[in-house]
Amino acid sequence: MYLVDTNVWLERLLNQDKSDQVGRFLNDVSPRDLFITHFAFHSICVILTRLARTEVLLDFVQDVFVEGTVNVVSIKPSDTRALLEAIGAYKLDFDDSYQYVAADPARYRSRFCNGRPIISTL
Repeated sequence: MYLVDTNVWLERLLNQDKSDQVGRFLNDVSPRDLFITHFAFHSICVILTRLARTEVLLDFVQDVFVEGTVNVVSIKPSDTRALLEAIGAYKLDFDDSYQYVAADPARYRSRFCNGRPIISTL
């Protein structure tokens, strides 16, 4: 399973330098094995609307969530301490710390109860 960060999705959505590489990755991995955090999703929404790329945003939502089976992960307010601890321990910024905490296998299992931990991040 893969927790896919904002910049990876945007690479593809905005047809940037590594868009083809991201496209191959997304084609090779089952959508049910892909995860995105609420934070990353909202960041993508903010960026695409600021760039006036609303059709790209609508297509993304349709492809990934409405027709697709990409999973959305969030952290709980009670995870804030862990988020702040990760910032301090690993010198992460907020969004990377959010991803780190969201990818924690123990939190993942407790949220989704399917016993399959996130084993890799991109």
